[in-house]
Amino acid sequence: MNAGKKSPSIISFVKRVDKPWGYEIHFVPEYQPYMGKLLHIEAGKRLSLQYHDQKTESWWLVKGRGKVIWDNPEGELIETELELGKGYTTAIGQRHRLAGITDCDILEVSTPEIGTTYRLEDDYNRPDETEEIRKSKDRGWKKS
Repeated sequence: MNAGKKSPSIISFVKRVDKPWGYEIHFVPEYQPYMGKLLHIEAGKRLSLQYHDQKTESWWLVKGRGKVIWDNPEGELIETELELGKGYTTAIGQRHRLAGITDCDILEVSTPEIGTTYRLEDDYNRPDETEEIRKSKDRGWKKS
């Protein structure tokens, strides 16, 4: 270690966020300048068709089969089945939606959970996700 440099704190962090399509396991605290999560998507379920005004995301399929529905360079929605061993990234403003073909686990890293997630279509009738909604316990949806 370099003299005069303080070593980083070693902390343990995990937070489960239940979702109508499965759940997220956050492994990075919210105050960091990035976010890391494990998304567990149940077979046949899907996240909202959405885009972010301030956030970009990258995904890595860990287990199972999943797909992303997203804008191609011409702005048309296409489906891409995620492949093990490959990373996928969405840009700010790009429409996208993850879906489980089978139960699957997808590692997601992103810029912080900031700005608005605009939900264009949502199977669970959730509102756009804003900073305020993110602070609420149910994050804009109620379990049935």
